[in-house]
Amino acid sequence: MSASAEAHRLLPRSLLVTVTVVLCAIVLVPTLYIVLASLNSDAGVASGEFWPSSFSPASYRRIWTTADLATGLGNSILVCALVAVASALLGTMTAYVLVRYTFTGRVTVLRGLVGLQSIPGTLMLLPVFVLFSSAGNYLGLTVVGTRWGLFLAYLTFALPFSTWVMVTYLRGLPRELEEAGRVDGASTLRILFRIIVPLSLPAIVVSGIFAFLLGWNDVLFASVLTRPESRTAAVALSTFGATQEGGAIPVYSQVMAAALISAAPVVILYLAFQRYLVGGLTAGGVK
Repeated sequence: MSASAEAHRLLPRSLLVTVTVVLCAIVLVPTLYIVLASLNSDAGVASGEFWPSSFSPASYRRIWTTADLATGLGNSILVCALVAVASALLGTMTAYVLVRYTFTGRVTVLRGLVGLQSIPGTLMLLPVFVLFSSAGNYLGLTVVGTRWGLFLAYLTFALPFSTWVMVTYLRGLPRELEEAGRVDGASTLRILFRIIVPLSLPAIVVSGIFAFLLGWNDVLFASVLTRPESRTAAVALSTFGATQEGGAIPVYSQVMAAALISAAPVVILYLAFQRYLVGGLTAGGVK
């Protein structure tokens, strides 16, 4: 039975259409309002206009100087892209070892990967800050306020999840493929990068995207571990919105424009890799 037939069997067609329309409206109506508000004037948005009396892209031009969004976007894209690549690569190699080899402590490591997902990031903020601050005293390294310090913080939280995603996926790959490679004289690294990685591309993309989003959506760690020259887009947007609250006319239109610009890289990322997402998210769910 197809998915559509199964859905019609569970719900009457009229109810299914109603639920679909309501869910789409919940997502699309706020998005439409943000787009319209970004094309409206600040005074028009403040007065409660839903449909602008006049359309103007002025907010998209002003936001680059009023919020310094360019620096934040550049830092976010650089740090989050590096975190996504590093966590996907390290997670794949770590998962391959955990799945294909038996050694003392293997089960403990697997359980630890699951347990780490239950620790709130807010509990780790102070320990991470103290650790990074101490590195400057004991190692002579400046970590707090740098992009690579933020990279290390995000990688710490992204790597366990990426590893677990890859563990789940690699368990479903047949060992015969690797055995055939060994018969042909391939080394372990050659098998990993020439056989396992191409077959695991959907899961690698999913783990990379989730690692990217972890850093892109973060405000807490980026607020503490960065300086003005290294702050991310989320911090720039949060700071800009907070500093404009006491103005005579809040710059709602510019805030909406900045929000859309900040969301654009994530939307592009999903559109570019959408064909891998379904396979990667559902992989390993059925054994």
